Amino acid sequence: MAKLTFVGGIHPYDGKDLSKDKPIREVLPEGEMVYPLSQHIGAPAKPVVQKGDRVLAGQKIAESGGFVSAAVFASVSGIVKNIEPRRVASGDMVMSIVLDNDRLYEELPAAAVKPLEEMTKEEILAAVREAGIVGMGGAGFPTHVKLSPPKPEKIDYVIANCAECEPYLTSDYRRMLEEPEKLIGGMKAILQLFDKAQGILAVEDNKPDCIRLLRELTKDEKRICVKALTTKYPQGGERLLIYATTGRKINSSMLPADVGCVVNNVDTMVAVHRAVTEGKPLTERIVTLTGDAMKNPCNYRVRIGMSYQELLDIAGGFRVQPEKVICGGPMMGMALFDLNIPTTKTATALLALSKDEVSAMEPGPCINCGRCLEVCPGRVMPSRLADYAEHFDEEGFLENNGMECCECGCCSYICPAKRPLTQEIKSMRKLLLAKKKKK
Repeated sequence: MAKLTFVGGIHPYDGKDLSKDKPIREVLPEGEMVYPLSQHIGAPAKPVVQKGDRVLAGQKIAESGGFVSAAVFASVSGIVKNIEPRRVASGDMVMSIVLDNDRLYEELPAAAVKPLEEMTKEEILAAVREAGIVGMGGAGFPTHVKLSPPKPEKIDYVIANCAECEPYLTSDYRRMLEEPEKLIGGMKAILQLFDKAQGILAVEDNKPDCIRLLRELTKDEKRICVKALTTKYPQGGERLLIYATTGRKINSSMLPADVGCVVNNVDTMVAVHRAVTEGKPLTERIVTLTGDAMKNPCNYRVRIGMSYQELLDIAGGFRVQPEKVICGGPMMGMALFDLNIPTTKTATALLALSKDEVSAMEPGPCINCGRCLEVCPGRVMPSRLADYAEHFDEEGFLENNGMECCECGCCSYICPAKRPLTQEIKSMRKLLLAKKKKK
């Protein structure tokens, strides 16, 4: 392809200038830590500690509940206060391990590891599984499952999703600038699992400094290349990223492995590197605190389980009282009504906006302009799908390929009538997926 991109998409205000030039800051939590047992797709983790137990940072506190599941580790030392339901960003009550932080931050010694070149494929996969790593771009799919396709010999590409197309988010950008060796190290570890695969570091071309740095560091790596993608939202969507970098297409009923690809987020790659070369489990991640209502927009290295409220307090709080606070980015994040919820493995950002422009909009009737169709990367008809969803017409929704929607929000963003198209479609997809799972 002449251009590394896809059909459709939009160019919203990206807001990255607020935090992209701020180096990653370390924070140490002092308050109560909460570890939900469902921080991933699949079966909830099973507690291996009891109320009253003292644990150390890096100690396993919940084991995976099945093959498609992930272990949970303490990120600080302290006493297990309780195992009880706690509210999470989605609004759900999730069974969680609550830890009384003793503020000593004593760590369990890291597991002994071999040099990467001496490790077998089985040992690499075991290290990833034992570290409790999941997709840290937001999906939360257990990484050891993704790295165990039925036919590993058919994998042609391992793609690092370095696009970071979601507006305002800059955590991956700072990782690439400050710790590029760990990203490349994670890629090398994964490539060791797939003998024929080529590694691709896929970066949007609005990050020329990252592209230059990564190309310099990989110039002697025969199996790794850097591809500069056209800057456009949602370039980082898995299906779209695969098409932009390889020209291969997948639909909602397929997995990337079906077209010979494995895709992982930047933070996930770094976590794989730490697990394989340092014996460290997943206990921390980079979180962007940003938005025009944030006093000190920045990127923070956060210990998983720390509350958003404590993180915000350490960051200096709000500059002005925000009308909307979002967990994640403005396009695919979730609005929060309470900040006393824990950060998790999939927490990417806390976005505070002084104005809630969406709530101020008054939806009107569709004017049949076709703009939603033009920008839809899934090549479906959002206005028609939203009508089917609004009238609970499941048959019409499925016949018009409603399950191919990737819920990116492009249609809602572009709609001159301000219709909540994505929300309508998302609700119907959720209903249909739940019915399918029940069957």
